[in-house]
Amino acid sequence: MLVKELGGTGVFLPEIGIGTWNYHAGLEPLRRGLEAGARFLDTAESYGTEEVIRETVKGMRDHVFIATKVSPQNFRRADFRKSVDSSLLRLGIDTIDLLQLHQPSTSVPIQETMEAMTEAVDSGKVKFVGVSNFTVAHLKAAQKALQRHRIVSNQVRYNLIDRTIETDLLQYCQTNRITVIAYSPLGRGLTRIMDCDPSGAINELVRETGKSPAQIVLNWCLCRDGVIVIPGGNSEEHILENCGASDWRLTPEQVSLLDTKIQFRHRSRFDGLVRKYMPRSFEKLALHVLNGLPRGLRRRLT
Repeated sequence: MLVKELGGTGVFLPEIGIGTWNYHAGLEPLRRGLEAGARFLDTAESYGTEEVIRETVKGMRDHVFIATKVSPQNFRRADFRKSVDSSLLRLGIDTIDLLQLHQPSTSVPIQETMEAMTEAVDSGKVKFVGVSNFTVAHLKAAQKALQRHRIVSNQVRYNLIDRTIETDLLQYCQTNRITVIAYSPLGRGLTRIMDCDPSGAINELVRETGKSPAQIVLNWCLCRDGVIVIPGGNSEEHILENCGASDWRLTPEQVSLLDTKIQFRHRSRFDGLVRKYMPRSFEKLALHVLNGLPRGLRRRLT
């Protein structure tokens, strides 16, 4: 597994970690992923997977990088402290390697939250500070409030068909040595990405490289400087396939082919608000309906 430096810290992470949102497959697939080199596990207090990570890393804690997130409803100073302590207890660890703010808050001043974050770092409960779903403006405000410590990562949606962060956020993070942790690097399912490939560019590269479509799509992300990925997987087969996207690179010509042939979008602010406030149950129903539509129509709605 190839590694990339985390935000100028001198700490190197595997470029492919394991995301555990909606994970429900137990210990063994995660352990197989760790054995394959994906020793970066990402969770959140809202995912309900911190306990399974605790069991997964028993006996190998020193060899696994663990990231979790604080939810916006816990951004007040006292709530933040309780959140950190609860995550530490559920994870069964003394220090969180990377603590991330799950998304910007519209109700709690960032200064108060970052003071609580500073306390967590100074006390030894947290090693590194990260954020998630932050824009450039949010990042600047958060870093100004943090003062003594650096924000080393921003976890955001990024994949072959959703390149919203390329508008300004990706370059800002690269310039300021903030690692981009790409979630949903396979989109909402590989089928959605294949829908956006009317010319068959991905399958052309499958034939050229001998890699799977998922590995091609993940490697496209990894070709970007300062980007690591945390695909999910609820089976040993999928997690190991994802790990196989490392240790090699698409050529510049192959990357260019994907850049030009794959239909992609930059999401608007309205898209973000819909995603943020759509009930989880309705989101699953919408995806089910989308999957039943003809491919051409699915492509227009992706």
